[in-house]
Amino acid sequence: MTDLPRTGPLPRVRPLARWLVRRAYDVRLHGEHHVPRRGPVILSANHIGIADGPLLAILSPRPVYALTKHEVYDSRLRPLMRAGGQIRLDRFHPDPAAMRSSVALLDAGLVLGIFPEGRRGPGDLGRFHRGVGYLALVSGAPVVPVTFLGTREPGGGASSLPPRGSRLDIVYGEAVTLAAQPWPRTREQVGEGSLLLRRHMLAALHDALTLTGRELPGPLPPGQSDDDPRTGVVERGAP
Repeated sequence: MTDLPRTGPLPRVRPLARWLVRRAYDVRLHGEHHVPRRGPVILSANHIGIADGPLLAILSPRPVYALTKHEVYDSRLRPLMRAGGQIRLDRFHPDPAAMRSSVALLDAGLVLGIFPEGRRGPGDLGRFHRGVGYLALVSGAPVVPVTFLGTREPGGGASSLPPRGSRLDIVYGEAVTLAAQPWPRTREQVGEGSLLLRRHMLAALHDALTLTGRELPGPLPPGQSDDDPRTGVVERGAP
């Protein structure tokens, strides 16, 4: 049996972290009722800025275990990542340990966070990896789309934060559930499931932009995009 990630003290200080974030920014949460109060859930978010991951963990209605790229997990932030129960993910090689941990926490009725774009960028879901589709098919857990707006300003760099006092919108969309698919799951099944989830997330993104009256920040400045494996079900420029 796979052990669940150790959470340490961080989930217990979420109220303090929320208070600090709200002192610094005008945070507006929308659609929190779409996150089921109990049972397994996958929060699948777009990714525009460096603050998205921490904000997902701090502000979500339930504590979140997020898949975190190993470049961040193995940096000076490692103690914080471990304390928060985040899951180290090697994006460039098969990572069965990360998948086993993710499935185990969903089996335990907990919340998994994932950024299917794989890296920070315009947040328009022009890139979309298969991990969320795979985990949805394995677990049968509902997938709640999450849209971040305002966590990076237009023209802002990959590691930039919005100015103090800025408005941040986080929009939770309606959940969608893929029927659990028993083993063996084919690449075609995972691809089809991922494309279905992407369509649902694109609709939720459109609704979030309409609801908030905001726009996405656009691409990162040249040369600031992280390397990312070309393993997505959709890559930028694909139909």
